[in-house]
Amino acid sequence: MGHPLPWRFGRVFWMGMFAALKMVVVFVLLGVPAAVVGIPWALVTGDFSPMYRWGMAAIRLGLRAAGVRVRIAGMEHVPAGRACIFMSNHVSNMDPPVLLPSLPGMNSVFLKKSLMKIPLLGTAMRIGKFVPVSRGGSREEAMQSVEIAKDALAHGLNIMVFPEGTRSPDGKLLPFKKGAFFLAADTGAPIVPVILSGTAGMWPKGQMKVVPGTATVRFLPVVEPGEYGGREELMQAVRERMEAALGA
Repeated sequence: MGHPLPWRFGRVFWMGMFAALKMVVVFVLLGVPAAVVGIPWALVTGDFSPMYRWGMAAIRLGLRAAGVRVRIAGMEHVPAGRACIFMSNHVSNMDPPVLLPSLPGMNSVFLKKSLMKIPLLGTAMRIGKFVPVSRGGSREEAMQSVEIAKDALAHGLNIMVFPEGTRSPDGKLLPFKKGAFFLAADTGAPIVPVILSGTAGMWPKGQMKVVPGTATVRFLPVVEPGEYGGREELMQAVRERMEAALGA
């Protein structure tokens, strides 16, 4: 009879590696030209939108090439005409590429400061007012990040953030970082909680393979900072809504 299970697992592994390779190739083939053309255009005209749209299209096509489909629900909860702060749970490397192109409008992102050092991509992210965050940084660095995010909101950009700051190993919400809640309380920007599901096994931590499947992005009802007495109360309200949606 042989050993069908090891063969099957090997086949799944290589299919996952091939899916990851296709996704990365699409990202590079479309993303590099977007940066090469879009960065000078944005610097000359001050208009980042063509590069942003091109970049989001590259991400969508990369996901499609890897066999990753995205379903969106609850878009009616996103307030129209207002810059929002989207706060999502975080369980997988696949979360950012699934979530960012699913958000309406143009969006800035809280991300690791080290990513800003990547050639071309780092420059594009700075032009797009992405918000660098230092893990374990000082209070002064945290407040600098909040000020950069305030500027992005003032220019009409939404903010995307994973308030846990890192991936959850079991799907349960980790403790929230406070920076984005300082931002919401200081600006009054509405918070839209987001629940990602289906991504946990698509791109596991420490692995290069991508497992095709369907991811769901679900927008929850908006949380208005002005309805809460302080940052701690606001953070608790967002957490409770997300835990209820996750069935925690």
